[in-house]
Amino acid sequence: MKCSACVIVFLTLCLPSVMQAQDRVSIEANFQAWLEDNVWPRASSAGVNRTTFEAALSNVDLNWDLPNLVIPGRPDESRQSQAEFRAPASYFAPGGVSGTASIGRQMASRHATTLAQIEQQTGVPGQIILSIWGRESSFGRAAIPHDAFEILSTKGFMSNRTAYFADELIAALRMLEEGFATRDQMRSSWAGALGQPQFMPSSYLAYATDGDGDGRADIWRSERDTLASIASYLQQYGWNAGRDWGFEVAVPATVSCSLEGPDNGRPIRQWLSMGITRVSGRPFPSPEVDEVGYLLMPAGLHGPAFIVTSNFYVLKEYNESDVYALFVGHVGDRIKFGVGDFAGGWDRLSDLSRVRITDMQRKLEERGFDVGGADGLIGNKTRRSIGQWQEQNGERATCYPSQELISDIIR
Repeated sequence: MKCSACVIVFLTLCLPSVMQAQDRVSIEANFQAWLEDNVWPRASSAGVNRTTFEAALSNVDLNWDLPNLVIPGRPDESRQSQAEFRAPASYFAPGGVSGTASIGRQMASRHATTLAQIEQQTGVPGQIILSIWGRESSFGRAAIPHDAFEILSTKGFMSNRTAYFADELIAALRMLEEGFATRDQMRSSWAGALGQPQFMPSSYLAYATDGDGDGRADIWRSERDTLASIASYLQQYGWNAGRDWGFEVAVPATVSCSLEGPDNGRPIRQWLSMGITRVSGRPFPSPEVDEVGYLLMPAGLHGPAFIVTSNFYVLKEYNESDVYALFVGHVGDRIKFGVGDFAGGWDRLSDLSRVRITDMQRKLEERGFDVGGADGLIGNKTRRSIGQWQEQNGERATCYPSQELISDIIR
């Protein structure tokens, strides 16, 4: 009896891991079939030959350690792990901001001639280019540890954005086919972003630029190509030469944080008439006063406030995150003008799970609020919907969720 009981306990403990191993074998086989039956026909139609396809993918296996995977046959338990989607204060750690700005000033001196030429050609200021370079790859010093084809094929097969990553896999195969990079050069981040500017393969095909005149856009080894490529990206997304990205402001209590967002723009002159002023005490530049500005409060009343321009939203095309674009603009100012920290401080807000935020967003949608989609991210539409809900319920709008506020909303 004792031996039988031991066997039962052993099987009970081991069965899940045995089943999981069997599942992985089956999923790996389905993955290889997907590469052959789905990816190869698409690649062939895109002009990729069989030799290139096999060189890229013949030895690729699934990477089970990546974030945001959706395992076939299991519930979607993916989690967003990027820093851009945590509480804003954590993104602006003083050491990271000042360190990036310090090296950025060195790079501004080192690349002064190149940056001046690029700004003349594209209208994109050098300090903005440097800030993106610093954020994306620590000015080319960050390790880029992953095999891009392993990352893109894994995420194209089983992630929460399979169609997107499958398209990027085809773009990466085209890069290899057209000789833009060797198989060994195709190293990426865990999300499949390539080289010093961290371009996705489709962005490389659309925006990569030969900045040093050697006939190819080498975003892995050439600093001048990297700088030119970042500027090309922003220019083609509509960077408005001569305009700033934004200004830190003081917002009076009479102006609700629920007025923020890119669809609530109005001439900066109108914001001034509502009592909004620059924290520096300086007036807005004369050319800006009659241009459209947008209220930005990325932590609601729990952090600094800004009036941003259309260029801020061009920066968001590089990374769809308010705090990313704010970091780039602010570090750019520190590189060019030597400014210090924001005047407004960040409250230490708790990081919230995407599941919990999604539950709140769905409840707000049920009540008629436009949160921009129940995606678990605290974007400007979610923030202002929170503020509008608070105002409807007789509360002062803070426009940022806490555990307690979420509980109140989903009740």
